[in-house]
Amino acid sequence: MDNEATATQPRRPAAAAGRGALLGAMFLMATSAIGPGFITQTTVFTAQLGAAFAFAIVVSILVDIAVQLNVWRVIGVSGLHAQDLANKVLPGSGYVLAVLVVLGGAVFNIGNIGGTALGMNAMFGMDVKLGGAISAAIAVAIFLSKRAGVAMDRIVVVLGVLMISMVLYVAIVSDPPVGEALRQSVLPDEVSFLIITTLIGGTVGGYITYAGAHRLVDSGITGTEHISMITRGSVTGIIVTGIMRALLFLAVLGVVAGGAVLATDNPPASAFQHALGDVGVRIFGVILWAASITSVIGASYTSVSFMAGFMGRLREQRNLLVVGFITVCAVAFLALGKAPVTLLVLAGALNGLILPVGLAIILWAAARRSGDLLKGYAYPKYLLVIGILVWMLTVYLGWKSLGGISALWG
Repeated sequence: MDNEATATQPRRPAAAAGRGALLGAMFLMATSAIGPGFITQTTVFTAQLGAAFAFAIVVSILVDIAVQLNVWRVIGVSGLHAQDLANKVLPGSGYVLAVLVVLGGAVFNIGNIGGTALGMNAMFGMDVKLGGAISAAIAVAIFLSKRAGVAMDRIVVVLGVLMISMVLYVAIVSDPPVGEALRQSVLPDEVSFLIITTLIGGTVGGYITYAGAHRLVDSGITGTEHISMITRGSVTGIIVTGIMRALLFLAVLGVVAGGAVLATDNPPASAFQHALGDVGVRIFGVILWAASITSVIGASYTSVSFMAGFMGRLREQRNLLVVGFITVCAVAFLALGKAPVTLLVLAGALNGLILPVGLAIILWAAARRSGDLLKGYAYPKYLLVIGILVWMLTVYLGWKSLGGISALWG
């Protein structure tokens, strides 16, 4: 990004610029997680579990915080992108991690562009291919601007606040049973481990794990002198995501608790229509478009951050690489109309492998390579223990995700 520090030449940002970059990193991570799949999953799971879904949200947030605390701190203190860190821990592993992230990011980005198209259609009745093309052009324009980094930070923050505000309004109008939701957040009538693991994978899986941390490195917020900022950013980013999911859960809960049956072909749009009538569909369109365009930005930026480290002089033209990445995904969407189901299943399985592989490298660097890679930083033992426990869960998630690949062979 323009005039920003690189991983090899970090600089201490000015106070205002540092706060702006930190805010951008937090919202980049959060809005990358809040995509079309996030909205659909939250709606479907709320309709399935009712108020008991609150417990799954709480547990997933706690696990997500544990993951991001470790990932952001190790990457932030080292000042290295995840793939560069991985290559120093185990030569060649960074290339594997980069391939997994880029492939998964590309396939899901086609789906994200599809989400922007559906959002445009809900807002304006626009043809989906035209809506997708216009949205992709907007994303491209952001990275072609002279101050692309600042523009990206501001866009994701503004759209993130817009999404939360609109969902809050719908949640108030739908009048959900808040007391019951609070009770079941700690004493649920039903617990679904599968749903909890799905939420975790959707919030800190794939490229999303590294979106905010890589933005910190590119902004120069690195080293032990910035640990408080790094810690605050990692936790706040997950909290922002959790607030969005909790509000969307309450909005849909109010609808289903009132006896409404959601349409199976588009449950989220149906929920908003039940709450607000035709205006609700327009509001849903705005939320879906904002969620999708910020995911396009996050997926493209983070995927290219994994590619750029291996491209020598091309890393200086990273904005153009991001533009090219978005363009290729947009052309694929226009040609196919959507991401092929087979590729989505494969990309989902790959994303399931990224979390345990990447987290293992992060934890190894913290435990065994703090002297050189973390510049002598004494890594907190409690964070390491929590990280190892969560890693064991991610191994299970990764194993389960392999079922997606076996299904393809079947």
